[in-house]
Amino acid sequence: MKKTRLVALAAASALMALTSGCVVAPPRHAAAAVYVAPTYASPGPGWTWEFHARYGWGWHHPHYGWHRGWY
Repeated sequence: MKKTRLVALAAASALMALTSGCVVAPPRHAAAAVYVAPTYASPGPGWTWEFHARYGWGWHHPHYGWHRGWY
């Protein structure tokens, strides 16, 4: 009877050790965009370095739109 009790105690201890740990919850809101320096020179006058929701950072012109054809 003592051997069965010892095995059950060992199994319970192993289960506790395997299932205990740190639980990380995801953030409740989306993180803000972090500024990234330009990776290439400005295409010309009037272009500004801005954040695009789908493609990330890139050059944008108020009249011509996004450089490299982004929409």
